[in-house]
Amino acid sequence: MASKATIERPETAIPIEKDPDILAAAARLAGEDLCSVADLSSAEVRAILKLGHDVKRNPREYRHALDAKQMVLMFEKASLRTRLAFETGINTMGGNAIFVDHTSSPLGERESIADVARNVERWVDVIVLRTYAHDTITEMAANSRVPVINALSDFEHPCQALADFMTLQEHFGSAAGLNFTYVGDGNNVCHSLMLTGAQLAVNVTVATPRGYSPDIEIVTLARDIAQVNGCEIRLLQDPQLAVEGADAVYTDVCVSMGFEHESTKREPIFRPFQVNEALMRKAAPHAVFMHCLPARRNAEVTDEVLDGPQSIVFDQAENRMHCQKALLLLLLGGLANTASFQ
Repeated sequence: MASKATIERPETAIPIEKDPDILAAAARLAGEDLCSVADLSSAEVRAILKLGHDVKRNPREYRHALDAKQMVLMFEKASLRTRLAFETGINTMGGNAIFVDHTSSPLGERESIADVARNVERWVDVIVLRTYAHDTITEMAANSRVPVINALSDFEHPCQALADFMTLQEHFGSAAGLNFTYVGDGNNVCHSLMLTGAQLAVNVTVATPRGYSPDIEIVTLARDIAQVNGCEIRLLQDPQLAVEGADAVYTDVCVSMGFEHESTKREPIFRPFQVNEALMRKAAPHAVFMHCLPARRNAEVTDEVLDGPQSIVFDQAENRMHCQKALLLLLLGGLANTASFQ
């Protein structure tokens, strides 16, 4: 794969209120769920990111877009970025966030998920779930009349991946044609990155230890999308080869929440996949380093890389808010309340 030789500058954008991707997405996505990146077309992924950039540049234009809208966050897992990005996001657009802590009582334990959905939909406009089982997300969506957003499950993390590629667009001007390498566990974040990259015509290489590859159904789906968009999805087991010429190198913890019991087993297996200065030198000279955070310092990534000049991890974290604001605007029909779209 050819590497991008230079960093491109963003092109002049079509006015947001005239952009065909955004207009079509606003019409199609209003009231819909986001359980998986696969729920979105390539045009809809582009629309979310375009809107995310505009929300970031012009926050005052959207400060009343979701007036009186109510969002509930129901989380079985601990959170910093996801929770605060959603809460600040809707608050700065006139809405309200309600947090329900399910870390000690998983959804479906006290009453059925279907019953929870049929209650909650009477009070709020959108349900944001952070769960262990992906089935919890899909069951809630199947039984709710209001949009359900996957804020992380054991199978996908779509909000993270969308913000990550928004960050790459900021840095390179465009994501299309980039060579993106993920090194580490073929986990939920990896799944969403593969699907989003394929939607945006990004060449995605995934390097994992044997036995820790991403789910084959996700791989097949990502490759089908990539074929349509003229890019490539590669699976390797050699991190050195995987990062050669990469424009972006991404890693995640090798022990995700829920797999803590495998820590001792996984550490020696993933040690050769650590992103350190030597590995980064194999990437393109302009390459950036990415991580969804929280990071286990000097485990999957060294301090020198995480805190170094190539790292854009805190840009990713910031863009979680802007991208999630764009998502809420589209799912809740908020663009109709902004001056540009009236």
